Amino acid sequence: MNKVFLVGNLTKDPELSTTTNGISVCRFSLAVSRRYVGASGERETDFINIVVWRGQAENCHKYLKKGSKCGIVGTLQTRSYDAQDGSKRYVTEVVADEVEFISTRNSDGSSKQEIVDDVENVTELKPIDDDSLPF
Repeated sequence: MNKVFLVGNLTKDPELSTTTNGISVCRFSLAVSRRYVGASGERETDFINIVVWRGQAENCHKYLKKGSKCGIVGTLQTRSYDAQDGSKRYVTEVVADEVEFISTRNSDGSSKQEIVDDVENVTELKPIDDDSLPF
């Protein structure tokens, strides 16, 4: 069984490209904190490379930015290639099947979660007159 579940924050803006066949692919790195504290007394963080394909790739590029929190469900994949210096390089990445946008960044730098928090702090709500509703 090969199944990966991650929740973390993007380390930089997602990069969108298109294959020669016209298929969209989005790549980004996710910073994921470990559950335990290391010997230095600080929680260590892993930086996981994520690959998203097709329509979901376009959505990730459109709505996610550096610092956005997201959840990933996917599979772990390892591939290799020959570098220009002739050495063999290995890459390990998660191919995302599902991406959940937990928070996104707006153009002004605020997150949707901050807006939700502001809405939840509203205390002066007025009741709706049920007789004026059309249903």
